[in-house]
Amino acid sequence: MTDATAPEAAPPEPGSLFAPDARTRRRNAAERRFRAYGLGAVILSILALVLLLTSVIGNGAGAFRQTFIAIPVTLDAAIVDPRGNRDIEEMKKVTTIGYGRQLEASMVAAVAAAGLQSEGISDKDIAGLLSKEAAAGLRNRVLADPELVGQTVEVRALANGRVDGFFKGRVTMESAALDSNITPEQLVLAQRLREAGLITIAFNPQFLFGPDASELRPEAAGLGVAILGSAYMMFIVLVLALPIGVAASIYLEEFAPKNRWTDLIEVNISNLAAVPSIVFGILGLAIFINFMGLPQSAPIVGGLVLTLMTLPTIIIATRASLKAVPPSIRDAALGVGASKMQAIFHHVLPLAMPGILTGTIIGLAQALGETAPLLLIGMVAFVREFPAAPPEGFFDPASALPVQVFNFTQRADPAFVERASGAIIVLLVFLVAMNTVAIILRRRFERRW
Repeated sequence: MTDATAPEAAPPEPGSLFAPDARTRRRNAAERRFRAYGLGAVILSILALVLLLTSVIGNGAGAFRQTFIAIPVTLDAAIVDPRGNRDIEEMKKVTTIGYGRQLEASMVAAVAAAGLQSEGISDKDIAGLLSKEAAAGLRNRVLADPELVGQTVEVRALANGRVDGFFKGRVTMESAALDSNITPEQLVLAQRLREAGLITIAFNPQFLFGPDASELRPEAAGLGVAILGSAYMMFIVLVLALPIGVAASIYLEEFAPKNRWTDLIEVNISNLAAVPSIVFGILGLAIFINFMGLPQSAPIVGGLVLTLMTLPTIIIATRASLKAVPPSIRDAALGVGASKMQAIFHHVLPLAMPGILTGTIIGLAQALGETAPLLLIGMVAFVREFPAAPPEGFFDPASALPVQVFNFTQRADPAFVERASGAIIVLLVFLVAMNTVAIILRRRFERRW
């Protein structure tokens, strides 16, 4: 008999195991609903993440591009170097006022040379297109290279924050008519200067490497001090939290006797992992600043506070990794004559290393994004100077990336909203990079047994 001539299978008889009853149908329906709920939750989470990233990137991408005005400036030696001896210390006595006057005169001359002078626009209005940070930038350039004195140099100066906002769609002619910092006539002139090639929008490295700026100069605000301060704190956390956390985990898991004291310690470690981060800030303020006298707004204090906050995470992750190593590994090492110390450090610890590294990096990433404890220890201060190289720099005033985001959001100028979103993008890049490193290390050191 062939398949073509074979009789069709008879339908299942009532009461057969192959015939779903009402209870089975309800169970299958409940399973389908649960799968739908789970899929819906995943889709909703992805949509929320996409919405968040779209909002942050849309608002912050402009912070990486800035409006610049390119004008030739003749550096009058009588102003920038009155004595003519090219002595840096003497030239430092010349304030930004003298450089600002030269910039203003050069800006007016550049507009006139381009034939863009308009009725109703004064020389002050033309000079007002430049950022107030432009004079300081020119002064720093001359102090770095005194041979520029007496020459005509091409200066790529920052434009005023309102001009930058106009080209990015943040400022309109209607809002300029109500703004005391810019006029519609100035925006028209700026548009003509851009058409003439004197104004360009380009990548702004100062946002990543420059210091913070005052509320009157949002276009000059940068993240350099905050990035360096965060790097110093993460170094302190890594140096302190990793060895202490791993050593404590090894002792508790492998050597400590199992009694009510160790049970109490384990419960408290778990509780510390759930304590709000601001509590650690209060602890750091009381111990490290008020009692020990360490300076406020210093990376050493921030690093110590974040170390206390990160230790429970590292200890829990390390103990979980040690528990995941099969007992047969320990028994085999002890059976061939290894001591308990040798069995742990030569066999157990290498097998647990992927989980330890992953937990450590995740703990560091969590510490990198903390804001509340750093606010309590004074890292919210306005800091313009870069901290020195370690170890002195650990005690110099500094900021941190999450605190810098908080600072930007507290300022009135709308340009700082763009700066805050840009700082969030930088912070997210660091967090993604750290988690990527954790995944790579886990796969690199993972062993099968």
